[in-house]
Amino acid sequence: MERGTSVSGLACARAPGLTHTREALAADLRALGVRLGQTLLVHASLRAVGWVDGGSATVVAALHESVGEAGTIVMPAITPENSTTSRVHRKRTAGLSPHQLAEYRSRMPPFDPLLTPATEAGMIAETLRTTAGAVRSDHPQSSFAAIGERAATLMAGHRLTSHFGEESPLAGLYNLRDAAILLLGVEYDACSALHLAEYRYTARPPTQLYECVVSVNGSRRWARYRDVVLDDEEFRLIGYQAEKRIEFSFGYVGNAECRLVPLRPVVDFATGWMARHRS
Repeated sequence: MERGTSVSGLACARAPGLTHTREALAADLRALGVRLGQTLLVHASLRAVGWVDGGSATVVAALHESVGEAGTIVMPAITPENSTTSRVHRKRTAGLSPHQLAEYRSRMPPFDPLLTPATEAGMIAETLRTTAGAVRSDHPQSSFAAIGERAATLMAGHRLTSHFGEESPLAGLYNLRDAAILLLGVEYDACSALHLAEYRYTARPPTQLYECVVSVNGSRRWARYRDVVLDDEEFRLIGYQAEKRIEFSFGYVGNAECRLVPLRPVVDFATGWMARHRS
């Protein structure tokens, strides 16, 4: 496939109102270029897919079928509401008085990788997180969840001070030559893999203080730590520029516009782009 080209026969919008089945979605994924045994980092919108028979569980089943038992599906299982520095937390607490803010913070539940929902990541991600056999990483704000052959290995060792860095699942995905990013009805600003470049484009990337609620030996505590500043404002621009230089596939899964992009080349491109454009 040439750089910047789309999958022939797929680059046309689907008629609205169709009901999509697992079999049809799996066929779309295969036509897009998803292969058996592959490891996919998926960012997905159920709304974009359209009406699905069985909802988000059907989408997860189709993803799993498309890579087979030897493959792995990884999705962000983020909980930004658990961090006082996130946009989600700031929006939820905007306008609160100091007393109300203190009360709100006192009621924030600690992160539990088995129980804390990942609804901010979308219904497909939350369904994958609760799928039998799923494994979730331990980060209280930026966890991932995975099913499949490499799930346990990729989810292990996610350090508190590495949201999306060298000690996160993204670094493990980068080290897999076959890993690909599937943007299923979303744009590059949702692509968590580009955050890995923020840890790599300079020897000393800017950092900030973070704080999240965690559980330590059954006790609720605040964890305060320093990590890299995360900024996705330029991700859409970076992604579109990367597409001019690397091979990718464009098509439809259900009604959703999709991109299938090799993970390592797009992270490398983003790293170089940030080195040139970020001070």
